[in-house]
Amino acid sequence: MARRLQPVLAGVVTALVGFASSFTVVLAGLRAVGADEAQAASGLLAVSVASGLCALWLGLRHRMPIAIAWSTPGAALLVATGPVPGGWPAAVGAFLLCGVLIVAAGLFPVLGRAVAAIPGPVAAAMLAGVLLPLCTAPVRALVEVPRLAVPVIVTWLVLHRFARRWAVPAALVVAAVTIALTSPAGGVGGFRPVVELTAPAFTVPALVGLALPLFLVTMAAQNVPGTAVLRGYGYQPPLNAALRVTGLASALGATFGGHAVNLAAISAALAAGPDAHPDPERRWIASVTAGLGLALLGLGAGVATALVLLSPPVLIKAVAGLALLGALATAVAAAVAEPESREPAVVTFVVTASGVSLLGVAGAFWGLLAGWLMLVLFRRRAASPPAGPTAPATVPAPSRAAENGSGPAGSADTGSGQVGSDGSGSDGGVRAEAGEVTRR
Repeated sequence: MARRLQPVLAGVVTALVGFASSFTVVLAGLRAVGADEAQAASGLLAVSVASGLCALWLGLRHRMPIAIAWSTPGAALLVATGPVPGGWPAAVGAFLLCGVLIVAAGLFPVLGRAVAAIPGPVAAAMLAGVLLPLCTAPVRALVEVPRLAVPVIVTWLVLHRFARRWAVPAALVVAAVTIALTSPAGGVGGFRPVVELTAPAFTVPALVGLALPLFLVTMAAQNVPGTAVLRGYGYQPPLNAALRVTGLASALGATFGGHAVNLAAISAALAAGPDAHPDPERRWIASVTAGLGLALLGLGAGVATALVLLSPPVLIKAVAGLALLGALATAVAAAVAEPESREPAVVTFVVTASGVSLLGVAGAFWGLLAGWLMLVLFRRRAASPPAGPTAPATVPAPSRAAENGSGPAGSADTGSGQVGSDGSGSDGGVRAEAGEVTRR
């Protein structure tokens, strides 16, 4: 009996952790690009239900633990982008185009390969630049609202040490309690699910500065690592089918305010690992249960939005920043891992994190473009032959230590080791457990 309930319980935990750990990022992102209270609640409901339905369909269709979640890095991108020309309808149009691009990546694999061809350090640097403003929010909260922020951060620190997966949900609970104790009585309302339709508008700055970066971040920071997680646990996920399903769900959910849904990675690890069930053939039950749970939790989006509105904005951003610290650390490590692309990655990071907007286009696009141009420049300079004859270099006689292969002369930088990305946010690759069964 316990073995039968194990994947169900794992799915419940996956849904709770996935929703509670990053719904504040979604609400902050939607409000940043122009959504009002009702539109933000509708957007959170849309991505929750869309994610749940996609997980239900893919899990039952392919009998794999294909966990689906909203794009947490994409929501962080919305925070970094801020208001777009054309307002909220233009943002909805960008969400719709992002969904169409994801569908196209599933229909035409060459598009997916083009996204995968973006240099890893540059993509990681762009993600790090997007996450940085949110991850500094806990520091600002400590200065601006210390009485509210200290209990939240202390709770996160303690549980991050002893029960990591519950650190952010527990910090959110503490934040909710402090908000309830310091807010006027009767301030929380909106227990009814909120659905708000918005007709999309299309502007060039919104499409270039929001839709394209949202597509790239969702693909590079969610779908690609999510596939790697499943492969790490021995599965061969149907990536093209998953892109078509999640892209269609994103496009349909856009008019309700949803920004994007995609393959999950950390949630995938919770549902696809041995903790979900010893038998890999039974773990799909966990992802299906998680999908149902996430859809049900989305019905409380109105309450979640009302709670967020009662709190100081910096406090909710602080909780979101705590949820994304791991993703930021992994993105920074991946960005500077390769010495030859370190400077282009730093340029990408600086331009993206600056928050500048040029021609109505936000910094994420310009950061990606600047990093790519730097890479092209460096590669051409490295490939160029010397301008004229050069004198032969004088090679000193090797020391005894170098001849024996020891000492500094024999210890060149190997640059070995790869760093995966974190996602909820964001999420990275997971090594296969010993004894896992590989599906062919």
